[in-house]
Amino acid sequence: MLAELKEYIPESAILRISELLEHDNITVKIKKERKTRHGDYRKLPNGKHQITINSNLNQYRFLITLIHEIAHFETYHKYGRFIKPHGKEWKRTFQYLMLPFINPNIFPSELLPLLAKHFKNPKASSDTDTHLALALKQFDEPNNKTLVFEIPLGQTFKLYNGRVFKKGKKRIKRYECLEISSGKLYLFNPNAEVEVI
Repeated sequence: MLAELKEYIPESAILRISELLEHDNITVKIKKERKTRHGDYRKLPNGKHQITINSNLNQYRFLITLIHEIAHFETYHKYGRFIKPHGKEWKRTFQYLMLPFINPNIFPSELLPLLAKHFKNPKASSDTDTHLALALKQFDEPNNKTLVFEIPLGQTFKLYNGRVFKKGKKRIKRYECLEISSGKLYLFNPNAEVEVI
């Protein structure tokens, strides 16, 4: 399993990740891109535990996602299943697991202050942290996607499934976008990747 992970995470993080994954009953699987999530954790019916991570993530986002999911495993192991998935127990565990990785041997120096700020109170997804998500995006493979917050007001764009929207005003954190075909209003995360028309 670790041999497969080596191509997805920074080399300087491999030893520490191997220590976190020493559990016999946890496996990590690399999946094709899923549009709705970067990774997930689940307890399998046979009692084993599985983490899946998208293969298309850059090495820094992959590492953050992997530790995010290991934090779910550790939290489940310590507190059981009757806690909130991204509640205070998970947040504390994620912070504790992530702290040793937030150093210049693993992450580029321009990401370190953003990571330090984010991990004061980590969210369910690093994508909700606009500044961190944008900084991480610069390490992605080039593509024709644009982030919603980068699009001008009134611009039309489409999603991976072909649905077309027109960007509207910003609410507190999300943008109102009108679906052209139905006339329905949807709220979009500022960091949602879309294709400008």
